[in-house]
Amino acid sequence: MSDGIDYRLSLQLRLQRESYTSETPVTGLLEISERVRQGQVSPVMLTQQCLDRIDKLNPTLNAFITVTAESALAQARQAESEIQQGRWRGPLHGIPIGLKDLIDFAGVPTTAGSALLRDRVATEDAPLAARLRRAGAVFLGKQNLHEFAYGGSSMISYFGVVRNPRNPVQIAGGSSGGSAAAVAAELGFAAIGTDTAGSIREPAALCGIVGLKPAYGRVDTQGIIPLSPSLDHAGPLTRTVADAALMLQIIADPDFQPMSGLAISDLLRSITEGAEGFVLGVPRRFFFEGLDEEVSSAVEGALWALRKITHGLHEVDLPVSTDRTLQAAESYAYHKEWVEKSPELYQPETLRRIRTGEGIGSGELDNARRELQQLRNEAATFFKDVDALVTPTTPIPAPAVAELQRDPDQLRPTELLLLRNTRPVNVWGLPAISVPCGTTRAGLPIGLQIIGPPGREDIVLKIAYVFEREARR
Repeated sequence: MSDGIDYRLSLQLRLQRESYTSETPVTGLLEISERVRQGQVSPVMLTQQCLDRIDKLNPTLNAFITVTAESALAQARQAESEIQQGRWRGPLHGIPIGLKDLIDFAGVPTTAGSALLRDRVATEDAPLAARLRRAGAVFLGKQNLHEFAYGGSSMISYFGVVRNPRNPVQIAGGSSGGSAAAVAAELGFAAIGTDTAGSIREPAALCGIVGLKPAYGRVDTQGIIPLSPSLDHAGPLTRTVADAALMLQIIADPDFQPMSGLAISDLLRSITEGAEGFVLGVPRRFFFEGLDEEVSSAVEGALWALRKITHGLHEVDLPVSTDRTLQAAESYAYHKEWVEKSPELYQPETLRRIRTGEGIGSGELDNARRELQQLRNEAATFFKDVDALVTPTTPIPAPAVAELQRDPDQLRPTELLLLRNTRPVNVWGLPAISVPCGTTRAGLPIGLQIIGPPGREDIVLKIAYVFEREARR
């Protein structure tokens, strides 16, 4: 697309603006699921409506790479028949969702947003995709992303730039930009993304939805093209906190450690119990530095609201590592053979980023992995006096696509700024969520990040749930 907005895009902006506004009533997955279970809503009709919206909006947003319309309708018909026969599988049965195009789903291409893998068709489901299939989900297709997940803008993809549903002149964020844009624009009721430095939470914040990064290891990442296995996470993007809890119940690895005695199957029920007794830590150093004025104002308002619904706030000081040696080394190790044989099939900026790990030796990599484990052990001590941490999700709202295209040298620094507050949480391996907490005067969403103790997604979701409820009053 040329610099600025062409006639087609400006016309669509004018005609479709109402579809993107925050005033649009939120129809959550749980709400529509109950209507499906009761036979009030047809999975086939629901799927067709999503496909129609994809048809209408995807040419602008570029959220989907592959749309599996025929198989989605077949899955919806099967779900409808099963439900009518009294064989309801649970809340995701007959509900249309999407997958980031890093995640294998048998018979469908997994491209990673790259020419290198444009013809790669998965032969089996990733474990999390298999769990979604067993739950009866309807798969609408595979969603666009920053090539090989190596970036926070979703501007670099063989399949083109992903645009923000709130205003398509802005970026959607990344690397799960297509997944966030699809959920925000109601091109499906949920999506599964991946998160190595913030790639679920950052685009969720920029698009005005909920993005949950579970604790490291909570969701099996087998069958997902890696960026950095030591830091990679997978999790849901949804329109409500309760929907995120439901999705996690379904995709979580049942063999992973329990949440302090709470079974994963009880997660959704537990989040409604309130957060009155929780003390929240506010790490102002690093996380609150250099904030956009409107982001700062919205987050301070959110903190004020949290004071009323919890036991209070307490300022804390956290040590933060900004070293990226491990990610660079592990990414290069995965791509080494392809980089040597077919470098021309990568987008040039992706190739440059991958090659930053080329000179890192095995000894340096081993040291980085030991340091990571030490940092994760240390992170458990953050919660000695507080139950959770609260920060802005991103220091700035979504930048404009055209501005970053005009000055490509600013793309990586801008992405690193957008991911500044989320990346440390991947290093620590802690669960975290981004929830909407306001908008700029221009209507761009602002996100609030809530970070929990090791393995305690229940705490994160509980605080997010009561905040969401308070914010909608």
